[in-house]
Amino acid sequence: MSGLNLEIITPSKSAFNGKIKAITVPGSKGRFQVLINHAPIISTFEIGMIKVDLPDEKPNYYATAGGTIEVLDNKVLVLADSIEEVSEIDEERALKAKQRAEERLSAKNSKINIARAEAALARANNRIQIKEKYKQS
Repeated sequence: MSGLNLEIITPSKSAFNGKIKAITVPGSKGRFQVLINHAPIISTFEIGMIKVDLPDEKPNYYATAGGTIEVLDNKVLVLADSIEEVSEIDEERALKAKQRAEERLSAKNSKINIARAEAALARANNRIQIKEKYKQS
């Protein structure tokens, strides 16, 4: 079967390697989709959801904290800062991370790194939203 070959790698694991129909990523300039015979591209992507359309199966949904994507000759390489498939997301842990980030931001403490706390809040919210929307019944 011809198609796209996808490999998703993080600093700590290989998250996916196989044939796909399409992948949709939260690009830095907006969401975009890669299909078979896509033009070569290297792009960054942001905190958000990656959707992987599998051949003859339901799509996989992943929460990501950003990274880069390269497309060349029907091979897609995703280098993600972090990535979790919906079934891997620990909703309780994400809720605690959200609460910690909100507490840091509301503390108005000069020792708090605001940008880091805002990024932690965005990652936690992303994980919670994806888990709630796509969790298996």
